[in-house]
Amino acid sequence: MYEWAELRHFRYLLAILEKQGFRAAAEELRTAQPNLSVQAKQFQENASVRLFRKMKGGRIRPTDTGIAFKVLARILLETRDEVLDALIAIERGDIRSVRFGCTPLIDQGLFRTFCDLHKEILPACLVRPTHGDTAHLAEEILSGKVDAAIVTLPLRHPELKIEELRRERLVVCLRRDDPLAAKASLQASDLQGNLTVLHHPQRHPDAHERLLELLADAGVQIEEYSFASHPSEMQTLVKCGHGFALIREGTILDEELATRPVAGVEWTVDTALIYHKMRHPKTVPILVKQLLKKRATDSKETTQTKASLAVQGSIATRKHPHNSAKDVPIQMTLIG
Repeated sequence: MYEWAELRHFRYLLAILEKQGFRAAAEELRTAQPNLSVQAKQFQENASVRLFRKMKGGRIRPTDTGIAFKVLARILLETRDEVLDALIAIERGDIRSVRFGCTPLIDQGLFRTFCDLHKEILPACLVRPTHGDTAHLAEEILSGKVDAAIVTLPLRHPELKIEELRRERLVVCLRRDDPLAAKASLQASDLQGNLTVLHHPQRHPDAHERLLELLADAGVQIEEYSFASHPSEMQTLVKCGHGFALIREGTILDEELATRPVAGVEWTVDTALIYHKMRHPKTVPILVKQLLKKRATDSKETTQTKASLAVQGSIATRKHPHNSAKDVPIQMTLIG
């Protein structure tokens, strides 16, 4: 569709915009100024865009499109370099096996997709999955035992590249026969004295501390509570009547349990891919972009599907109005 657009066009125009003029850009690129002028004119005409305006003294001022171009061109050229780095590493035989990790609270489907995407790029490469807590996996990446991991935030370290992948709402998990399950959503006050099942604080101390701060801001004080090390353990404790828990929306539930959102708050589980800034398989940066692209595509398709089902449901309700009188608990699902 855009066969006329070549990488050199983006490199040339980026230099023009960054140097704010043709002469300085030509000197940096070691090419003739008339050549830059021709390339810039052809690109803008073919794309039907205007990236800059010429000012006095030979300087230029970027348009709004030009400002966006600088950001997007850098991404495009960075991706080019990442692709070439990956190809060279594969040719040299540098990526014979990889070890990828994940934490218990993330969507395991996301982790499987990450591993599968690497197998698509390099089918002969052995992928070894590993599991652990955020801090533990971060230490193993720093020591070179793990190549990359999908973890829950917060996490900070100057040697780690942290690429946020998604944010998913936290919802209350409770028994279906609990009186509060009759409500479409809960108030923060409903959690007081009921939210007594939490993820073990030692598994992710920073996240635990942040959660307590959010709860306190909403007027919820946590006193005595049960510990759980895995989402399945949290569901078991809730099912056995030990209180409510907060879990990632969209988590597959036991049939005796339900989830309800908390009105008026924005509590999320933030998921990120982490890897060492300097020492990492050269395929990993490409995987991040593929994962984000696939996530966006899947979310768009899911949204379209749910919209279609909603229209069908509306038609069915008009045809059978007596069905609307049924009071059935609603299972909430977050669309990213």
